[in-house]
Amino acid sequence: MCGRFAVTLPPDAMAQLFAALPANDLPDVPNYNVCPTTQIATVRNEEGQRRLAPMRWGFLPHWYKSPTDGPLLINARAETIAEKPAFRAACRERRCLIPATGFYEWTKDAEGKRLPWYIRRADGGTLAFAGVWQDWARGEESARTCAIVTTGANDRMSAIHHRMPVVLEPEAWPLWLGEEGKGAASLMDAADDAVLEYYRVDPAVNSNRASGAALIEPIES
Repeated sequence: MCGRFAVTLPPDAMAQLFAALPANDLPDVPNYNVCPTTQIATVRNEEGQRRLAPMRWGFLPHWYKSPTDGPLLINARAETIAEKPAFRAACRERRCLIPATGFYEWTKDAEGKRLPWYIRRADGGTLAFAGVWQDWARGEESARTCAIVTTGANDRMSAIHHRMPVVLEPEAWPLWLGEEGKGAASLMDAADDAVLEYYRVDPAVNSNRASGAALIEPIES
């Protein structure tokens, strides 16, 4: 799964990387502790133009009567995304990319304490998570919402967690965004072991109120 991540790339650099037209209301960066229900930057294709725009991280199916009417859907499992009522239409018609600098996972020590790990690209580049999105509205309240697609962990990642986000390489972005026809289902596999690296970080990130660049600094495990 993916329950927390970091974004440090400025909006103009993000727009250039993804060849997308940026919105004026993108979330502030850097943010080293992006939490569910906050606004995050996403890339989608709209009428032939890639757009970089904010969405609420926490997918709201159209039948939710309020944002808290059901489970908080921050992840969508690749294995069942095409079957689940919440995600199946979005999987076919509303796919997006979610940029990140890295993400966090947790293990536990012998005493049950949560030990955070920071995972990033081994080449230092920006991650592009596969995502799906949904417009939601009830009365005067509305939101554009999204979820990160996850899959079974590769061998390297399985040492700290059994799930991981689907990480897409640049050559896969057009297909995921629907710019190159059908076949996006073939992209929902785990990244190769060599793509990601990870290291222990300070338990301060266990709090969703924590902030600052120190959260992603390595510590001795």
